[in-house]
Amino acid sequence: MRYSKIVGLGHHVPETVITNEYLSSIMDTNNEWIVERTGIQERRYVDPSKDTVANMAAKAARMALQRAKLTEKDIDFIVFATITPDYFFPGSGVLLQRELGLESIGALDIRNACSGFIYALSVADQFIKTGMYKTILVVGAEIQSTAIDMTTRGRNTAVIFADGAGAAILQPSEKPGILSTHLHSDGRFAEELYVRDPGSSRPREERQPEQILDTTHFKVVMNGNQVFKHAVVRFMEVINEALNANQLKKEDINLLVPHQANLRISQYIQEKLALRDDQVYNNIMRYGNTTAASIPIALSEAWAEGKIKENDLLCLAAFGSGFTWASALIRW
Repeated sequence: MRYSKIVGLGHHVPETVITNEYLSSIMDTNNEWIVERTGIQERRYVDPSKDTVANMAAKAARMALQRAKLTEKDIDFIVFATITPDYFFPGSGVLLQRELGLESIGALDIRNACSGFIYALSVADQFIKTGMYKTILVVGAEIQSTAIDMTTRGRNTAVIFADGAGAAILQPSEKPGILSTHLHSDGRFAEELYVRDPGSSRPREERQPEQILDTTHFKVVMNGNQVFKHAVVRFMEVINEALNANQLKKEDINLLVPHQANLRISQYIQEKLALRDDQVYNNIMRYGNTTAASIPIALSEAWAEGKIKENDLLCLAAFGSGFTWASALIRW
């Protein structure tokens, strides 16, 4: 049987560091309030004059390729997860293809927000298993900072979201690498975390920019309490689902890499699974919530720090807008 495995990981974050102290200077908040509720101490914002979702993704991809001892020409398919594409359309997959100097290979865009990277990983895994492709670039990349409401009105989301990109290279393997992936959604809660516009289901006058006066609906709306309440339940469900599907136990996990949504959520999951600090990788303190980019950035850093070793069992888990949630179990 053909399996898929991750052969390279990479990431890129913008140079500009935004501290809690800086946010406190422009809105009614403070370092203690932010750290207590989110665990975030700083995050990265792009320079709009030079950074794009696609070129950050390209930098992450080149790092992953270098670590895998591959070149751009080895890639035969791209799966790109983002909810902040450079254009409304086309998707950023083709822009990344262009950035990497590739021609005619397929590029698929995934819009599953915080669960996007695991969804993308699942799609790539299936393509590898069927033999359709042999070297797939999977990317999660986001630019949230340019859409954030940087006032006291928007502080609940402004202190959380940030920018960055992460990438993984998948290739076939004779022995299990990605053991299984598990994907879920519940659209009943779509409006608990969403950006309403620019949506298509509007009268013409609401879709013509020159006629738009109220831009309120272009901002992130998040019911934090609802998100937290559902997240802690779904995280546990989907992690246990992955373990049960592979006849494994929580004690078998060497490293859990959760989506970096909120440090309190990660700590709750860690407690429920009875994992030690060195068995859970968190970097939300440094980067905030980078949505689809958070898991691949964390994976890339964990690997670089020597926290991922051959034959380790890795569990990836995410929950986010949609609501969507997902997990992946990987034998390294």
